[in-house]
Amino acid sequence: MRTITASSSGALDRASLIGQLKALGLTEGQTVMVHASMRKVGPVAEGAAGMLAALFETLGASGNLLMVLSGLEDEPFDCLRTPVNIEDMGVLAEVFRTTPGVVVNDHAADRFAAFGPRAGWLLNPTPLHHYHGQGSVLERLVEAGGKVLRLGAFPDTVTLTHYAEYLCSVPAKHYVRRRYVRADIGEQWIDSLDDTDGIAVWSRGDYFPQIFLDYRDTGAVTVGPVGACTAEYFDARAFTDFAVAWMEQHLIGEERIDHD
Repeated sequence: MRTITASSSGALDRASLIGQLKALGLTEGQTVMVHASMRKVGPVAEGAAGMLAALFETLGASGNLLMVLSGLEDEPFDCLRTPVNIEDMGVLAEVFRTTPGVVVNDHAADRFAAFGPRAGWLLNPTPLHHYHGQGSVLERLVEAGGKVLRLGAFPDTVTLTHYAEYLCSVPAKHYVRRRYVRADIGEQWIDSLDDTDGIAVWSRGDYFPQIFLDYRDTGAVTVGPVGACTAEYFDARAFTDFAVAWMEQHLIGEERIDHD
């Protein structure tokens, strides 16, 4: 685990944040997916908007920023107007969603937002069914040589793990069909692997956080301070490969199909 030593405390200005992000390994032109808890990041000049400005400047005009917005069960759902569930996804995601120039994909179950020259390519098209698998936003993040930046987020929030669930060879994966109500077309049913309770059984319970913690223990994650939090930065493809192998080793499939 490559660790960068903290050197400051208290509220940070944009220049300080940029310095910390660059120390983690962020550079111009990268495509980065962010999971963040601004509570953990702590005081930042201009709050979430200041954090975004630091990310934009670090990645530069050729870089791309990606965040997941899903997590609100509002009915009817409007991809452009329904706000982010801040309790689940964090205030940074909501501020990002409403930032000029940010693109949002039109999917009730798999809403993402992106900013940068490849934003449209990253988000569209998003498959209606099995939206974390082939042809998904997550697949394109990996194809782009993307990175993942975690700013104080819980270990069970690595959305990229869902892509690995589609790639892994685990028998009898658990599928679900869920109902959504959209503002434009009304009722919509969407099929996918179970991205709430898991695709299979792990003897110790919820496997999502354990996969990331085990990956971090391999030393492949750069760890260092951003504000008051311990940030984590890693390669999307390398993590996906690890998660696939982990699931194939630890998960036990069971035959079941639910209709919510």
